[in-house]
Amino acid sequence: MKRLALIMLLLPCIALAQQESGTHFEHGLTWAQIKEKAKQENKYLFLDCYTTWCGPCKYMTNNIFPQPKVGEFFNKNFVNAKVQMDKTDADSDEVKSWYDDADGIAKTYNVRAYPTFLIFSPEGELVHRIVGGGEADQFIARAEKALNPETQFYTQLRAYEAGKKTPEFLKNLATAAMDAYEQQKASELANEYLSTQADLYTKENLEFLAQFTQDSKSKGFEIMLNERDKVDAVLGEGTAAKKVVSIVMREDVYPNIPRDYNVNLDSLKGAVTAKYPSVDLDEPFSLMTVQLYQAKKDWASFQPAVVEYMNKYGSNVNAGQLNAFAWAVFENCEDIDCVKEALAWSKRSVDDTEGKTPAFMDTYANLLYKTGDTEQAIAWQQKAIDAVEGEEKANYQATLDKMKKGEKTWPEGNNE
Repeated sequence: MKRLALIMLLLPCIALAQQESGTHFEHGLTWAQIKEKAKQENKYLFLDCYTTWCGPCKYMTNNIFPQPKVGEFFNKNFVNAKVQMDKTDADSDEVKSWYDDADGIAKTYNVRAYPTFLIFSPEGELVHRIVGGGEADQFIARAEKALNPETQFYTQLRAYEAGKKTPEFLKNLATAAMDAYEQQKASELANEYLSTQADLYTKENLEFLAQFTQDSKSKGFEIMLNERDKVDAVLGEGTAAKKVVSIVMREDVYPNIPRDYNVNLDSLKGAVTAKYPSVDLDEPFSLMTVQLYQAKKDWASFQPAVVEYMNKYGSNVNAGQLNAFAWAVFENCEDIDCVKEALAWSKRSVDDTEGKTPAFMDTYANLLYKTGDTEQAIAWQQKAIDAVEGEEKANYQATLDKMKKGEKTWPEGNNE
């Protein structure tokens, strides 16, 4: 009985130790009180700006911050707080009490991507910003920069504004601005750095230029557009064209696709080609044709379009896109010859990922089954089941059960 009583006494302590092993975030305090707490403890203040709909925010909350090594680092170096930036009907009284502060923080510190992590000095001055999550060690390394004035973005930005403008400093600050999601400032700093360089065509400078060429107004866009051979000679064949095409599509094509997807692609392509006659748009428009048919669920047109695209450009398609095309064919296309072509795409996606992606193996198994190779289909579906975790395991098992019973594994009403 005494032993049981001792165990019962220890249980709350054990539970508390488990709870405190991760990152401790303040609760029950106002924004002003949290800032005062950081000042009194002479600690930096780490503020997690999140939304309820943000997947990476949830990943950080559920998988990263609870880790002991993450908690050890953040609890030692920061006063930690969270602020919900959106509003929902399910919000608690504590979240509602922060509504005004959340609006003020978003406006004052230009928070527009999630998650955003703001780091303040003990005196309440913004010194650093981290945008986006990451795995534990990587995220700790990013947060460590907030503890050193030499690597704090806003501290260094103030040094720049005070006149510090050596080439190496400008280059590093431009990269830090990009990391902080200060894209306009990053572009300005990058251009200022490049203006100090006598030779833009070194490998180092061209790699930097490519990193900061984000739109047609960027200094690098004109170089990538008009000096393609020089760029490719240093960075590799096709590098310049790939960068230019991505910008042209983002600026001149995608904004002109209506929500109902009803667009004359030939006319749109002609207009863009007239603006950029040296840019080859055949491949991206061929892909867009496939994607539009898929979006409109026009499977009769999708089937020949995707086969044509793959015949011309399939060697450039990555494993994820191979799997996506193969699955769309599996679910929606009637022609068995098309299904067999998709089977080859699917096999490539499995081979390219060394059979380590359960979803790709599941697609491959389903296509094998649809072509009539039931034995191989069952074998590959079992491999997918063995590799998958979580809720998908039950779904994969249900597919395997259908295969063993000789039932369809594709949606009813398709491919009749």
